[in-house]
Amino acid sequence: MLGRRLRSSLRGWGGVTGMAVACALTAVIALLLPLSQARGDGSTGLGGQGVAEGTQVKAEDCNPEASLRPSTKDGTYVEDIKKRGYLTVGVDQNSYRWGYRDPNKSNSNLEGFDIDLVHAIAKEILGPDADVRFRAIPTNQRIPAIKNGDVDMVVRTMTITCERLDEVAFSTAYFKTGQQVLAPKNSDITGYDKTLKGKKVCAAKSSTAELALEEKSFGADITTVPNQLDCLVRLQLGEVDAVVTDGALAASQAAQDPTVKLTGAPFTEEYYGVAMNKKAEDLVRRVNQVLVDYRRSGWDASYKEWLADVPGMAANAQPPAPEYSD
Repeated sequence: MLGRRLRSSLRGWGGVTGMAVACALTAVIALLLPLSQARGDGSTGLGGQGVAEGTQVKAEDCNPEASLRPSTKDGTYVEDIKKRGYLTVGVDQNSYRWGYRDPNKSNSNLEGFDIDLVHAIAKEILGPDADVRFRAIPTNQRIPAIKNGDVDMVVRTMTITCERLDEVAFSTAYFKTGQQVLAPKNSDITGYDKTLKGKKVCAAKSSTAELALEEKSFGADITTVPNQLDCLVRLQLGEVDAVVTDGALAASQAAQDPTVKLTGAPFTEEYYGVAMNKKAEDLVRRVNQVLVDYRRSGWDASYKEWLADVPGMAANAQPPAPEYSD
């Protein structure tokens, strides 16, 4: 029942020290990250879509997988971005394989599956030499950053939900995942079930994991933190017994930390989308057009580069098919 409700209303670092540093970096809200590389193009591992006031329907009538039909026509929001000359995007800089910096590389450029998509969007709007201004956004600041105009969009493993559609607009879905439990390998926790009773379980504030645990905690003691990565730090420090988060993120974290594992099957079905301002109908349509092309050429290459070899992710996957509301 919970899985159905969430589906209809919603649609990885190794050492403790390294994680603590990463966590501290993530906590800096709206930190400007310079772009020094020009990457363009690049399904779902565990293995939809969104809209605005006028663009997307309200929660009570919500089909979260339905977004605006794609278009290449410029409107006010796209024209403003072109006049400004750069795209401002909220991202994560500490999610392994999604949006992160590789300390083994000489440059300090952000890279990952989400970052590839950002570059594809920027190139479509601004051309091959597109300028992107990245801002590090904690999990619980994704919606405020959009509503306050700090960013043009957020591309940060953000699940489309009917509740969020009341506040922001979403593109069609570009990735399918589901909530899952991350725990130490020697833990007696077997998944999202009664083995959580009496355990300390962490979730990010304002995340779909928090919603799931509010709906049914199985008697767990719930801890919430501003950023999803903070939960992994607490798990590594022994301050919590388990983490509930998107399985795609959990798999990436388990790939870097050999002491933790995914336990139990995904217990929801969720979809990541690009989040934008509810009034930015022309930008939503433009991003949806980029995604039409990206699913055909770009998505598969990016998936194979960043996610196909992550334990717990499918070696071969496909992006979710788009659905449209008009």
